[in-house]
Amino acid sequence: MKFTNMKLTGLGAVIILTVCSFGVYAAESQEATPPMNKDQVEGRVDEAEGKVKEATGVILDDKKMQVEGNIQKNIGKAQGNFGDIKQDIKKGN
Repeated sequence: MKFTNMKLTGLGAVIILTVCSFGVYAAESQEATPPMNKDQVEGRVDEAEGKVKEATGVILDDKKMQVEGNIQKNIGKAQGNFGDIKQDIKKGN
């Protein structure tokens, strides 16, 4: 597979935007919230990895990678939501 400068630039932009979004998310989560549980953390990480993999699949025109990323993103989102529910139950909300 031959990479063009445009594809590599797009891939670099996706990676940079993903890293920046982690920083914004971390800054927003500095409010008075209890620490995240294991399911929340793993879910958010899997969701972010899935987004990056999906975007990379789009840039590289790799349908398999795009589908794998979409699946990983949705599984991570579900796991994160499960962790949110567990934390709400623990807090008594």
